[in-house]
Amino acid sequence: MTESLRRVAIVGGSRIPFCRSNTMYADKSNLDMLSAVLDGIVERFDLEGEQLDEVMAGAVMTHSRDFNLAREAVLSSKLSPLTTGITLQQACGTSLQGALSLAAKIASGQIESGIAAGSDTTSDAPIVFGDRFAHRMINLTQARTMKQRLAALKGFSPGELKPVSPTNGEMRTGLSMGQHCERMAQEWNIKREDQDQLAFDSHQKAASAYDSGFFDELVKPWNGVSQDNNLRADTSLEKLGTLRTVFDKGTKATLSAGNSTSLTDGAAAVLLCSEEWAAEHKLPVQAYLTTGRSASVDFINDEGLLMAPTVAVAEMLQREGLTLQDFDFYEVHEAFAAQVLCTLKAWESEEYCRERLGLDKPLGSIDRDKLNVHGSSLAVGHPFAATGARIVATLAQILEENGSGRGLISVCTAGGMGVCAIVERP
Repeated sequence: MTESLRRVAIVGGSRIPFCRSNTMYADKSNLDMLSAVLDGIVERFDLEGEQLDEVMAGAVMTHSRDFNLAREAVLSSKLSPLTTGITLQQACGTSLQGALSLAAKIASGQIESGIAAGSDTTSDAPIVFGDRFAHRMINLTQARTMKQRLAALKGFSPGELKPVSPTNGEMRTGLSMGQHCERMAQEWNIKREDQDQLAFDSHQKAASAYDSGFFDELVKPWNGVSQDNNLRADTSLEKLGTLRTVFDKGTKATLSAGNSTSLTDGAAAVLLCSEEWAAEHKLPVQAYLTTGRSASVDFINDEGLLMAPTVAVAEMLQREGLTLQDFDFYEVHEAFAAQVLCTLKAWESEEYCRERLGLDKPLGSIDRDKLNVHGSSLAVGHPFAATGARIVATLAQILEENGSGRGLISVCTAGGMGVCAIVERP
């Protein structure tokens, strides 16, 4: 342990292209993809055989075989098998929370290096049987005599073999994230046209970033794919405007497949370390992860499910003595265009900032030209647990190319939670 906190260096990241569910990665598992991005870090920074202190990673959609996922991914990678793997999960904030957890250990001197990562696949979603059949099978495997086996099978009906399909609905409400966000859009009077504009801008910015070579080092071609296949450089506001709404059929419905993220497969990782470790390994530092914050909202009692980042950011800014305008770049995860627009509108609202955030004035507006400058989840996709690592790595590279600056990260998650962070390059 150190007597004073150390700066936490972001060396850089690596991810595989993100692909729509049931397309290019339909036969790939979380372990396959997570191992691939760890090797992406190894290859980019010449770390073959290197023993890092920790890999902290996770996935949201998991099978029972994903037990100890982070450690198994380490053992499947080119890192030293002496590297510890820690599996964690905080819905869509998983890999950002992993980065913040590693950063706290690096800052305090507990460790010198680590990789934060996440992987998710909805193509390989877990399909399970109902409780009755599952319990029957457990009893059958524990049976020792023929009498016990027959007792375990007594009363069996073919209907028990019907699988239970996975769902993305909130356990407490039964509503999907999109349905919750549609409610938010109506509460905050977010127009369909504004959502489509944000989605269009995201695609255009991401396509431009690929054309400029921004993603050359960040995105590792894998399984025959070299670019996110959700990206639509040729989309238009007219095309987006023709898409039907998907979470509500009423006249006020606004969320479509075009202004909502699609189900996505993929993985991402980012390397963090102390400045001393970076110097020892002759690795340049792109930026520094300086602080973070998590918060939750009571969505069960009518708070917007995806509004927690408004709280997390407000609390973080107060603690750090910063204003919302003290940033050169804003990376706000685009789970839905409406979520981003609700967040921005809430920060501008005097009533919301006073009554919900406890502030004496609004946080205010941001310069939209500084928002998601190379596109975000609406364009590249959103493999749940991978998004945080993607954003940290993207923002660090933006700051490196800019020469200096400060960036804000905001990620909403299922369960009414939000995670935020600040990344800086002096």
